[in-house]
Amino acid sequence: MTVKQLSLPELVKGCTDLGIEGVGLWREPVQAYGVAAAARLVRDAGLTVTTLCRGGFFTATDRAERAAALDDNRRAIDEAAELGTDTVVLVSGGLPAGDRDLVAARERVADALAELGPYGAERGVRLAIEPLHPMYAADRCVVSTLDQALDLAERFPAEQVGVVVDTYHLWWDDRIAQGIARAGAGGRIHSFQLADWVTPLPAGVLTGRGQIGDGSVDMRWFADEVGRAGYTGWTEVELFNDVLWSRDGQVVLAETLNRVTQHLG
Repeated sequence: MTVKQLSLPELVKGCTDLGIEGVGLWREPVQAYGVAAAARLVRDAGLTVTTLCRGGFFTATDRAERAAALDDNRRAIDEAAELGTDTVVLVSGGLPAGDRDLVAARERVADALAELGPYGAERGVRLAIEPLHPMYAADRCVVSTLDQALDLAERFPAEQVGVVVDTYHLWWDDRIAQGIARAGAGGRIHSFQLADWVTPLPAGVLTGRGQIGDGSVDMRWFADEVGRAGYTGWTEVELFNDVLWSRDGQVVLAETLNRVTQHLG
């Protein structure tokens, strides 16, 4: 998503040219290209698909909408398995129109995980709950903190359900160090993602993620904490940013790699 202006072949070429060995993919461009074709493309290039984003949106109260969401998440799991990744990132969903019950919405997330966790395990795919910044709680994600994500994940085996540690969404939380340690102790850090917090936020806030090093987040601190917690997996960069999307994607890709090297070593 950091360079969504690139086609999948352009993205793959950019990664291989720069020596980047893994890439997190989003479902929409993969589906447009064709799941089997995308799997072949990355496999032939020697790339690892680190995660597939995204599943989730479990919080509807309408029975038909919930059934449709579960079906879509099963498809996401199947797509992940075909792409060769073991992780689907979940964005839980916001409050239904007119609803104000956050606790009940989170319980509907748990109900969905109970159905999807075993389905994923049968296919070698685990689910990673991504807590989003509280400003998204109403319309996008009722899971706002790492503790809330872990409270859900810990109801299920770690090989089925874990969490995403995303710097953009969690940097503000004064309990984040304890949360990372808790997630690591349970083997539940399934993904580690970087994006910086810059202000002022744009209208709609969705595309406000800053390039690494441009904002308020101590990236090295986060990397050290997840390392101390035992995480040895991939580090992803996920930037929703209209300015970056307006630039040459290959230049942005190289710049992003340089920023990660500069700030994480």
